[in-house]
Amino acid sequence: MTAMKAVADGAIVAKRNLIKIKRVPDLLVFSTMSPIMFILLFAYVFGSSIHVPGMSYREFLIPGIFAQTVIFGATITGAGLADDLQKGIIDRFRSLPMSRSAVLVGRTGSDVLNNVLVIVVMSLTGLAVGWRIRTDVFHAAAGFLLLLAFAYAMSWIMACVGLVVPSPEVVNNASFMVIFPLTFVANTFVPTNGFPGVLRTIANWNPVSAVTQAARQLFGNTSDKFPTPHDWPLQHPIIYTLIWVVALLLAFVPLSVRLYKRAASR
Repeated sequence: MTAMKAVADGAIVAKRNLIKIKRVPDLLVFSTMSPIMFILLFAYVFGSSIHVPGMSYREFLIPGIFAQTVIFGATITGAGLADDLQKGIIDRFRSLPMSRSAVLVGRTGSDVLNNVLVIVVMSLTGLAVGWRIRTDVFHAAAGFLLLLAFAYAMSWIMACVGLVVPSPEVVNNASFMVIFPLTFVANTFVPTNGFPGVLRTIANWNPVSAVTQAARQLFGNTSDKFPTPHDWPLQHPIIYTLIWVVALLLAFVPLSVRLYKRAASR
């Protein structure tokens, strides 16, 4: 019963967050413009000098851009919570007869819906520059769902960050310092076989590499002429990604709820 109430109350909070995006369209415009610029920049500027055996670089690139974008999109959760705390909105929520976890459920849920819209825009941009899905609709849907599941798990990490830092600006700066190297020390933009030994191992065990590789496999953006590294995470990227999703949710959902109760009672 408590879980059902949390979901129901969370849906109302999610609706509130989506209405906020509608009233402040700049949030949506800038969250979609950034990945479009990355696609165009890498596809047309760097794509001419990066060679991936047996396939187009643009097909190699787009799943990596998907992974990077949904992870950066998770920072909206932390920034939104920090903003609500700073403005005293969380205290208003506490005065209402609603589940204590509803704010977090609604915040993370609305950000997943925002990521869905961003992925749609990115997919259309990718198709325009030459990206294609080579598998059936079920594998493609699984690829998108896996990206969203990983982004949802990352949102709960960002929720913890948003509840312990003093402002949205600090959330953005702190998140950028972690997410930027996490998404670049990976196979998102270039193959890892050219990395130095230790860095290559780190990149191949990076969960971002796994979710990117899983998306490439599910979209059919792979080639027999470009073998997958022998590291276990990239040989079994779907399983490895799901392990990370479950582990992150188990660790950060209860932690976020505890931090929310403390932050709201300041």
